[in-house]
Formats: sequence, structure tokens, C-alpha cells
Amino acid sequence: MGRNTNTAKAAGLALIIAMGAFTAPANAGQVSINLNPANAEQQQMMQAGLGIYALYNGIQNGSITQDGVNNMAGLTQGGGGNLGIVHQEGNNHNGTLNQQGGNNSYGLFQFGEGTDAHVNQSGGQTGLGLVFGW
Repeated sequence: MGRNTNTAKAAGLALIIAMGAFTAPANAGQVSINLNPANAEQQQMMQAGLGIYALYNGIQNGSITQDGVNNMAGLTQGGGGNLGIVHQEGNNHNGTLNQQGGNNSYGLFQFGEGTDAHVNQSGGQTGLGLVFGW
């Protein structure tokens, strides 16, 4: 299987198991789906999905992967037990993930063209962001 297929499967798995809140802001040229668990069971399921993605891709605490040109990404972590993933496919993406405190988990996945997404976590938070641009 190719890397794009595996990435799409992992993102789909995380989306299915998350069962969080759906939001779609009205940015021109961009649609975002932000999932945040509503209870402890959903949080564990989302962490498991991100953990499987990380295990499959050899990620221990954090990773930035980019496939395209003119992408900008940042990942900062302070504290233990954090898992941060920033994955960009396409061109001209801008994405950052800032995790402070311990036990945060987040996957920021950007696809298409020219998306802009920034996430801050402050301890014990879990989430997933899927951003599509054109």
C-alpha cells in the first residue's frame, strides 16, 4: 500500500472512532473538521486511534510529515506523555501544534491546498483536526 492510502485509512479510522463534535468554519477555500471527545471513553478511543497511527508510522512522541511544496509546520511540546502529529499533503499549508503540560494527544491532518490551522493544548487534552483546502 502507498503512503497516501495508509494516511487516508489512518485518518478515516481516527474519524470513525472519535465520535466528537463536528465544526465547519466558513473560511473561504478551507473546510475544517475538529473532533474533541465528549467523555473519557471517547478520549480513550481517540487516543487509541492516534496511537495506532503513531505505531504504524514509527512515531514516539511527535512528528511532522510533509508531502508537497511551500508548507510550514511547527510542533512544540512541554511535559511528558504527549503525542503530537502534524501531517501535510499538498502545497502552501500552514499548521502548528503546541502541547504544554502532560498527556496531550492531537493529530492535525492538512490536505489539498493552502490550509491554515493552529492548535494549543494545555494538559490532558485529546483531539483530531482534518483540514481540506482548495
